Amino acid sequence: MKKFTKNNEFFKEVKEIIPLASQTFSKSYMQYVKGIAPLFIEKAKGAYVWDIDGNKYIDMINGLLPIILGYNYPATDKAIIAQLKKGITFSLPSPLEAELARLLIKHIPCAEMVRFGKNGSDATSGAIRVARAVTKRDYVAVCGYHGWHDWYIGSTTRDLGVPQSTKEMTKKFEYNNIKSLEDLFQKYPNKFAAVIMEPENYETPQAGFLEKVKELTHKNGALLVFDEVITGFRWDLGGAQKYYGVTPDLASFGKSMANGMPISALVGKKQYMKVVEDIFYSFTSGGENLSIAAAIATIKEIGKKNVLDYIWKLGKKLQDGTNALAEKHGLGEIVHVIGKPCWQIVKIKGNEKYSDMEIKTYIQQEILEQGVLWYGSHNMSFAHKESDIKKLLSVYDKVFKKTADLLKNGKLKEAIRGGLISTVFKVR
Repeated sequence: MKKFTKNNEFFKEVKEIIPLASQTFSKSYMQYVKGIAPLFIEKAKGAYVWDIDGNKYIDMINGLLPIILGYNYPATDKAIIAQLKKGITFSLPSPLEAELARLLIKHIPCAEMVRFGKNGSDATSGAIRVARAVTKRDYVAVCGYHGWHDWYIGSTTRDLGVPQSTKEMTKKFEYNNIKSLEDLFQKYPNKFAAVIMEPENYETPQAGFLEKVKELTHKNGALLVFDEVITGFRWDLGGAQKYYGVTPDLASFGKSMANGMPISALVGKKQYMKVVEDIFYSFTSGGENLSIAAAIATIKEIGKKNVLDYIWKLGKKLQDGTNALAEKHGLGEIVHVIGKPCWQIVKIKGNEKYSDMEIKTYIQQEILEQGVLWYGSHNMSFAHKESDIKKLLSVYDKVFKKTADLLKNGKLKEAIRGGLISTVFKVR
């Protein structure tokens, strides 16, 4: 049984000086079995990470998706080191900015001009500010997760500190439900500056849905924004807009763009992006060169090595294999993997006796014990090998059997050795 002595002792210290003991909700203790899970990673290589107690794991999280090539990937590291010798941040723009902009314009259908940020939230918020400046309207229709800034997070249960007036300008619509968007336009005519959505998350768009959203958005005088922070450089080098053939007015990219270095991009049609010269979208570190060099190297490597073909094929084996094992052990109604092969969610449902979080907590507990860092997603990377997927499927086989037995015998709660996992967002 793995030991987490250093993890737990260090957590007690860190939570006194860092709220949540983490910079990110989804990397915090909330996502893990309390008391018997790793909480701090010391190093990583390829598809593996080591916690501060020295426990080794196959990483199925990959930094919440930025790691697409693998940790310490040679081509990206080489680019970072070479640029480090030249400098990190200058007093004037670097030619690298134009090189990366041209690369994005080459691949992304809507990209005619480009500006950089550091987080996905920078790019989504920049897109909303552009849309409001262009349309002279204030309301925003949202579908998906779009970052931590007031205009979006005020529409969630994590809305503490957001002014009520800001909350009232953001309205939600449902994915694959065009009527829900139509209803918003009818209820608030001539109010919406933008419709921002994840073109795909774990639910596949129904035939014609994205096209109808675009048509309806333009019909009502708003701009269409695709939040491609997740889909970008995973669905296709040009994102989901290239994959599905639906071109938005503006889009945001990030995560997999630089294999772990902090960078995002606001891209779009020139007629709208020119407004960025007048709105305030400006960062001291927006042109930070290590991240830009890493992004150039990463994007080139993805194309050169057919990375997306690889992770889609390997991910398909994992997705199909996991679902087959759930069915084998009678858990088909409880455990089901959904999403695209390059990025999947292990959806867990509760039953009449146990909640989804109780079942997920037990499953995570057992998977961690077998040496896989897991919190309910398959974030594929080029560093994952057939042997890693074979091992994870073997782990699932054992854990699903034990889970099924405990559910049948009514003893799952007794088998949970730590505190339950909790959620970032709560149902209102």
